Amino acid sequence: MDNQWQLQEAKSKFSHIVDRANEHGPQFLTRHGHKAAVVISFEDYQKMSAPEESLSDFLKMPPFADSDFDVFDRAKEVSRDIDL
Repeated sequence: MDNQWQLQEAKSKFSHIVDRANEHGPQFLTRHGHKAAVVISFEDYQKMSAPEESLSDFLKMPPFADSDFDVFDRAKEVSRDIDL
């Protein structure tokens, strides 16, 4: 696999690995033969971390679209005194 790197090697070739992540996709780092980390491009990171829709769009979707938000009204009782 040309996108898998041992951690020791990755330390000395970090710039090269970042370039490969930008050009060829994710680069996988291993430690003692086990997967340890992944280097991805900033563009890929943004795609992964960006919400697919805005909060207002989410609230317009069922079950919120037809909801009567009055059910969330606050209780009308008087608050109690607390000794501090």
